[in-house]
Amino acid sequence: MWNSVQKLEIKSSVRQDISTFKPALRKRSRRSIADLLRSVNLIAAESTQFVGQAPIEFELQGETYEIPRYLFLGPKGGDTPLRIGIFAGVHGDEPEGVYALVEFLKILESNPELAAGYALSVYPLCNPTGFEDNSRNSRRGKDLNREFWKNSDEPEVRLLQADLSSRSFHGIISLHTDDTATGFYGVARGATLTKHLVEPALQAADKLLLRDERPIIDGFPARNGIIPNAYYGMLSGPPKVRPRPFEIILETPKAPSAYLKQAAFIAALQAILAEYRKFIAYAQNL
Repeated sequence: MWNSVQKLEIKSSVRQDISTFKPALRKRSRRSIADLLRSVNLIAAESTQFVGQAPIEFELQGETYEIPRYLFLGPKGGDTPLRIGIFAGVHGDEPEGVYALVEFLKILESNPELAAGYALSVYPLCNPTGFEDNSRNSRRGKDLNREFWKNSDEPEVRLLQADLSSRSFHGIISLHTDDTATGFYGVARGATLTKHLVEPALQAADKLLLRDERPIIDGFPARNGIIPNAYYGMLSGPPKVRPRPFEIILETPKAPSAYLKQAAFIAALQAILAEYRKFIAYAQNL
C-alpha cells in the first residue's frame, strides 16, 4: 500500500509530466496549413497567370507564421485590370470560406476567362493560428474581425491593413460562416453599386442553399437576405479612401454540408465578378 506522502509525490510527478506533454499534444492536434495550401502552391509554381506571392509573415511565441496571398491575372479585358481583394479565414473556426477559396483558385486556373479583366488578390487564410487551433480568435485571444482600423497591435491586422492600403482595391469580398444563420446572406457596404452586386451573388447561391429571409440577421435589419451595415472593426478598405471600393461580406449557414457551402461561395464569387465586369463595361460606354 502507498502511504500518504508517496501518493502526494506520485500525483505531483504525474502533473508535471502532463504539463510538459500538453504543448506537444496541442501542436499535434493543430490543423495543417501546409496540407491546405500544398495543391495550390504546386499549381502556382507552374502557372503563367496564377502567382503565389511572398506571404506576409509575423512571429508568435517563437514561431513564424504566414498569411498566404496569391495573385491571379485574368485575360486582358480592358485598359486597366480591375483590382479585387478576396479574403477568408479571418475567424479560424470558419474553414468553409478557406477551402472555398482554395478550390476557387483551382477553378480559375482551369477557366481563366472567369477572371477576364481582373487582377484578383486572394487571401485564403487571414488568421493562421486560429485556423490551426480551430478557434474563432487568434492565438492571442483576439477576434481579428473587430480590430481593423482601430490602431490594433495584432500583427495579422496590421499586415493586412498595409495591403488594403497599398493595393487600392476596387472591391473587397470577405467569406464567413454564421452559426446562427438560417440561410445564405450578404452584407453590402462601401460603394453605392454594392447592393446591385450582392443580389446576383445571392441568386447564384440560391441554387445551392436557401437564403436567410429574416428581417433581423445577426442583430442588424435585413431585407431579402441583404444587410446594409456591419460591426465596427471588420475587415474593410481604409476609412478615408475615396472613392470607396465595394465591400461585400458573404455569409453561409453552419448546418449544410461542406460541399454545398463551398459551392455556394464559389457560385456567388463568380456572379460578382461577372456582374461587376458588366457594370464597368457599361459605365465606360456612357
